[in-house]
Amino acid sequence: MIITPDGFEIAIDLALDDDAIAHVFVRDSLVQFGDSPGALPWRFYREQGLVPQRVHALGRHDGRSHLAVALAEPPAAAGERMRIDLPQGLTAAGLRNWFGVIDDVSLAIAMRAVQVLEWDRTHRFCGACGTPTHQDPNERAKRCPSCGLTVYPRISPAMMVLVTRGRELLLGRGLNFPPGRYSALAGFMEAGETIEDTVHREVHEEVNVRIKNLRYFGSQSWPFPNSLMIAFHAEYDGGDMQANPTELADAQWFTPEDLPSLPPSMSISRALIEARLAELRAS
Repeated sequence: MIITPDGFEIAIDLALDDDAIAHVFVRDSLVQFGDSPGALPWRFYREQGLVPQRVHALGRHDGRSHLAVALAEPPAAAGERMRIDLPQGLTAAGLRNWFGVIDDVSLAIAMRAVQVLEWDRTHRFCGACGTPTHQDPNERAKRCPSCGLTVYPRISPAMMVLVTRGRELLLGRGLNFPPGRYSALAGFMEAGETIEDTVHREVHEEVNVRIKNLRYFGSQSWPFPNSLMIAFHAEYDGGDMQANPTELADAQWFTPEDLPSLPPSMSISRALIEARLAELRAS
């Protein structure tokens, strides 16, 4: 499970000098050196001729400054995928492609970086009056000089829940999951809900099941593009389980001895499932 590295200190006043660690993106694709993936000082990228278009300080870790750097986005016709042309030896890909390739510390800070850059990209103009916004020098905020609207980085809370019935685990297949993969159920909060309301509603909407005995497990920032996943354990409390085809490709009860393909180890969903399996083994 990817978490903020120990000792990481948030900062907004860092300079992109040659020794600063740079997390370089083209839109939401992280740029890496093919033969040495991981976070590197800005000098390595500068020497390849890369020019920063937008820069945001992230913080300090182990005495080094970390900054998010956005390169200019290449033009693309409507409906076409953006084509990224980089100097030889550099590769750009979405963060999921770097899971298990770069170290967890670099990945955790890069996950923070892409969220900050996406907020910056999508809030260059005031959502109320259309005036270009200004970056606040004292906090991570965009301010409108015309109407005064202040916008902070957006966080979209989402719930995840592993429902159990005795030794059985209720797992679902998302509509866009890789073949054979199942995970805990998940969904976004609606306005006016508590997170507990969301858990009960989403489980009923997705699989027609009632639950009880919610237990908080943990949370994880999930930058696709700006989510906070809040995870729970819960117990089955009735209902004829049936997957909603608009929400899930499939849902089934699984025993620990007959589990399907599960999410990757850095995800909170895998940690949630592994924690319950450990409880079952202990009992």
